[in-house]
Amino acid sequence: MKESTTKASKPENTWFDKPANVKKIIVALFIVCAMLMAAEFFYHKHAYFAAEEFFGFYALYGFIMCVLLVLAAKVMRVFLMRDEDYYD
Repeated sequence: MKESTTKASKPENTWFDKPANVKKIIVALFIVCAMLMAAEFFYHKHAYFAAEEFFGFYALYGFIMCVLLVLAAKVMRVFLMRDEDYYD
C-alpha cells in the first residue's frame, strides 16, 4: 500500500498576484478613462441643468460621490460596528 502524505495545500498564485499585471490593469483603466473623457468632444449633450454642460462633469460628479460614499461609510461604521465576539 502507498502511504498517503498530507501536505498543507498552498494557495496558487493568480494573475493578480504579480505586480506587473496589477500595473497593466491600472494603466488600462487610465486609458479607458481618458478615452471616455475624449468621447465628450464627439457628441452633443442634452442637459437638463446648466452644470451638466461642463466638460468632464459626470466624471467629476462620480468621483465626488464616490468619496462622499466612503466618508459616509466611515461615519456609519461608528454606530454599526459590533464587537468581534458579538454573535458568539
